[in-house]
Amino acid sequence: MQIKYLILITIIFQSTFSWGQIKNSFPEDFDDSARGYSAMRVVFYNVENLFHPSNDSLKNDDSFTEEGMNHWSKYKYWAKQKKIAQVITAVGGWENPAIIGLCEVENKLSLIHLTAYTSLKNSKYSIVHRESEDWRGIDVALLYRREKFKVIKDTAYNVRFSFDPNSRTRNILHIKGVAMETDTIHIFVTHWPSKYGGAFVTIPKRKHVASEIRKYTEQVLAKNPQANILIMGDFNDVPTEESVISGLRAKSPDAYNDGDLVNLMYPLMNNKTGTHFYAGKTGNEWSVIDQMVVSSSLLNINNSISVKNNCAHIFSAGFLLETNNKGLIVPNRTFHGMKYHGGFSDHLPIYMDIITKGYSK
Repeated sequence: MQIKYLILITIIFQSTFSWGQIKNSFPEDFDDSARGYSAMRVVFYNVENLFHPSNDSLKNDDSFTEEGMNHWSKYKYWAKQKKIAQVITAVGGWENPAIIGLCEVENKLSLIHLTAYTSLKNSKYSIVHRESEDWRGIDVALLYRREKFKVIKDTAYNVRFSFDPNSRTRNILHIKGVAMETDTIHIFVTHWPSKYGGAFVTIPKRKHVASEIRKYTEQVLAKNPQANILIMGDFNDVPTEESVISGLRAKSPDAYNDGDLVNLMYPLMNNKTGTHFYAGKTGNEWSVIDQMVVSSSLLNINNSISVKNNCAHIFSAGFLLETNNKGLIVPNRTFHGMKYHGGFSDHLPIYMDIITKGYSK
């Protein structure tokens, strides 16, 4: 019996030590406490090519099959699933996030595997996903815990470009639901067209998607000027670029009026950190392209629900980063070019907490 206790104590010590090492690498502003019934954490994460290794004849997913260029085996697939679950658990702290927006997921099966066959299984996440028209077959999705969020309706809006009718991109996912049995919130999950083919020539596509989202939010606000709206996604542009400023018309937190959309990522823009690291011919730099934008009502502490401290965060935990061969801190990603690296993603997660009126801690 004493031997069994000794083994148990050793396991607990080793687990605690390991978690302590990981916890020490978390950002200074990270709050890992459980949120209870009056608060919930919302996360967005670009998971970098979560493809199922089977071939889909309707998608251009050949590279992410076992015979493809990336030799995407079942082992690599399940290793990535485990790592995504690890990240989501870490972002949650002592309570897993209530709502998770994801992009670069291939299909619903990969989401079922993530939520039911990893360490996330005890949280019993429900899934909102619709197949998009994206040529690579990557989609956006939403995971949610039903004890914190109840879905009323979900809609997927396909995006078409009149100036490039043959082009296809990810849909815009619109979820209307009730947060913490308190008030309705409209959530838009989005992944804007990339800069592949040139940053300048692809601006119209990102601006068009931004304008489409703006159109849908205006429809919501026309019915209720104080509606609670959250837009989260990979915009592939920073908050100061034309698509966000002119297309989405998202304002800075220090310069907005009632009824505006407000971009919570403005204060997080600097040259030392970001959500994505770009290594290219023009230079190496971090940028904030993963963003959370909210309606002004969610910044009102007297509202039934609001954003805690009116701010969002980048989860720049040390275990998600590494030092590259140039001595620069970069994301610990799944692939380096065509070479399998076995990391997490080329993006860092972002998150914020939504609280009910009268919340205190």
